Amino acid sequence: MAVLETRELTAFYGDFQALFDITFTLDEGETVAVIGANGAGKSTFLKAIAGLLPRPAAAVRLDGRDIGTLPAYEIVKLGVALVPEGRRLFSSLSVEENLLVGAYGRRRGGAWSLATVYQLFPMLRERRHSPSMALSGGQQQMVAIGRALMSNPRILLCDELSLGLAPIVIRDIYAALADIKARGTSVVLVEQDLAHAMAVADRAYCFMEGRVSLTGRPQELTRDAIHAAYFGL
Repeated sequence: MAVLETRELTAFYGDFQALFDITFTLDEGETVAVIGANGAGKSTFLKAIAGLLPRPAAAVRLDGRDIGTLPAYEIVKLGVALVPEGRRLFSSLSVEENLLVGAYGRRRGGAWSLATVYQLFPMLRERRHSPSMALSGGQQQMVAIGRALMSNPRILLCDELSLGLAPIVIRDIYAALADIKARGTSVVLVEQDLAHAMAVADRAYCFMEGRVSLTGRPQELTRDAIHAAYFGL
């Protein structure tokens, strides 16, 4: 049984339909990449899973249980955490205070605490009393990841981890992602950087205009097939 699945998931912004019948599965211990061009519906997909958008009751299932009607705070308690695009840190709080916010409503058990987050990102321990907005973009991304991990998630939803970051910082972020997976967390990774996404993913879904246009294992997907799935050419 998949740990997470969507069945004919739709999502709307007012009258505008952003997702059309998305069927998706994530198995325990997997990293699944969601790729596609700007506006394809990737971030909307993560928001719908995380409970930030209305969705049909049976469209999202966790361990076979319908969670489509649950609010975001209940979904966090069940072990699903979102690292949002743009990091969305609390500007008035320090690094450590931002991390501690992630522990409210945390799932019992699990590997993650302040100590293990600081072990994953040693720089954050050194800057723990600094204002979060005083950090570099890469360090802020580490805080956003750490904040999500503080809820002890079984599933980590990551939205555009590499956006706006220097290549050396992206390398460090993706090295941390491997450590997170090694601790037993399943990952859904929305990413425009195709090379990084395909390097870490066990499977990939490509979205185009709110629909799944291609799916498979990275080694099975040709450049031509991916190009066609991105742009419909």
